[in-house]
Amino acid sequence: MLRLWLVFFGIAVLGIGPVWAVDTTEIADPALQARYRALTHELRCMQCQNQSIADSPVGLAGDLRRQVLELLESGKSDAEVRDYMVERYGAFILFRPQFNWRTAWLWSLPFVALLIGLWVAVRIVRRRAALLPGDTSEVDDGPRLS
Repeated sequence: MLRLWLVFFGIAVLGIGPVWAVDTTEIADPALQARYRALTHELRCMQCQNQSIADSPVGLAGDLRRQVLELLESGKSDAEVRDYMVERYGAFILFRPQFNWRTAWLWSLPFVALLIGLWVAVRIVRRRAALLPGDTSEVDDGPRLS
């Protein structure tokens, strides 16, 4: 019976886990708060690399969040904050890299791969369709066990 209660308690504690927020920063101005939240979700944690700085519990992410907040409070625009972060940490900090001549291949690669895949699929379908009308031989299934 005690084990059953421990299991229920463990499930309850694990279920509440996502409620604990990493970034609890509250700003009096709702517009500034919305900009802050949007920016911290757009910037990648340089230590975790697959989490935004808003979701990362690492100290570096906390420093980056404070830096974003300071820049926003000093009157910088969202683009200026992004540019500052890219200048300081590189383009890798952005989850959605900016489109320029260096990243054009990154943005165009999915479309090129899709076109190549469609071309291959069309060729396969056409070759198989061309085989059907000319083939009049019967299909040999092998020996039958009747």
